[in-house]
Amino acid sequence: MPGLIERAFYSRGGQAVAGRLGLPEPPVLRRGRVLPGEPVVLASLAGSMLAADTLELLGVVATSPLLDDGAELPTYPERIGAVVVDACGLREIGQLEGLRAVLRPAVRALAGSGRVVLLADAEVEGVEANAVRQALDGINRTVGKELRRGATANLVYVRPGTAAADLASTFSFLLEGRSAFVDGQSWTVGPAPAALSAAPAAAPGSDSAPLAGRIVVVTGAARGIGAQIATVAARDGATVVCVDMPAAGEALAALANRLHGTALQLDITAADAGERIAAHVATRHSADARIHGIVHNAGITRDKLLANTDAQRWAQVLEVNLAAELRINPVLLDGRPGGLAEGGRIVGIASTSGIAGNRGQANYAASKAGVVGLVGAEAPQLAGRGITVNAVAPGFIETDMTAKIPFVQREVFRRTNSLGQGGQPVDVAETIGYFLDPASAGVSGQVVRVCGQNLVGQ
Repeated sequence: MPGLIERAFYSRGGQAVAGRLGLPEPPVLRRGRVLPGEPVVLASLAGSMLAADTLELLGVVATSPLLDDGAELPTYPERIGAVVVDACGLREIGQLEGLRAVLRPAVRALAGSGRVVLLADAEVEGVEANAVRQALDGINRTVGKELRRGATANLVYVRPGTAAADLASTFSFLLEGRSAFVDGQSWTVGPAPAALSAAPAAAPGSDSAPLAGRIVVVTGAARGIGAQIATVAARDGATVVCVDMPAAGEALAALANRLHGTALQLDITAADAGERIAAHVATRHSADARIHGIVHNAGITRDKLLANTDAQRWAQVLEVNLAAELRINPVLLDGRPGGLAEGGRIVGIASTSGIAGNRGQANYAASKAGVVGLVGAEAPQLAGRGITVNAVAPGFIETDMTAKIPFVQREVFRRTNSLGQGGQPVDVAETIGYFLDPASAGVSGQVVRVCGQNLVGQ
């Protein structure tokens, strides 16, 4: 039950005072498989057609941008839902002026929950070209902090040979409400591995089921973020295997029944956890069944200042959050019945604490930074099998656990990001759904922060 201070803060009078103090009520974010209701504007700064081809593939009709040419500032006749800027081919500092000329009128006209999507080359040659490549990241992060009304900005780097089909799932994710709490981020997309042909991406805003006929395993699924991950995977057509501790058996069974999946009561730190997951899939589904994706969501905290952290607290967190994943993955990758299919998906859960550190969480930060390291090392090893390895790094997400944080401290955590609010479990789940999508075969070795652009770390 909210305390006296919290009730006063969220009262009508309290919100009026908060607004005058520079703490207005946060905007409502557009979520789900929902496109902007306003026009999408497209600009190509150096002649690249990749963004245009991708939007055409997705059935998104884009309009031409207005440009600030130094004369009278042009004004869009109506709000715009998104501005997509193809900056592939930019190599000189002077060319960045084109980005400013496009963005200045566009960001002024951006609707609530609007989108700025930048596209750039991942690999360039020369000192100036690399400086420009990095400058685009600085612009993206800054624009993300300057936007209002729940709008976001993100940057996608593309490797040589990337085609529209490789990029389509990423554009669909970024334009839709699924990316509501992903802001100021950049990651890299490449061509689908030669072992696989790129699956067609769902049209943005559609109710398609990209995971139909596929099995997805979610650990720590009984409640909170894990339950939401399982729910989104089921919405996208997956048959979900819900895994959690025996103590959570009742909630686990209820979730699995609701999603028409199966439940596996399992301590993931057990030495035979990987074998038991594979055996469950082969037994409960079929001897020929294979896992399309596993989401290593199970995790714990045991917070203490490092000076007060004993060996048990240290070991428990590292064991659950990192070591279990390191043991389970090789088992599911060894070709056994019920293991991970070729072209499958491995998704880990990192954290902004692992990226930036957090007071009292040395054990937790170590485990989550370890997940980042795992992703970077394992992705190239599995690329030849068409298997992708990625992670999400949540920031402050509204859960039963965060609800126990004292109100003032919790409100600070909520407000210290570009969107001025905490995220929802569904925001983490939707980003994982993007990684699980068969059309995301060219996205691997990436860590995407789901944090509203927390004002910490990278």
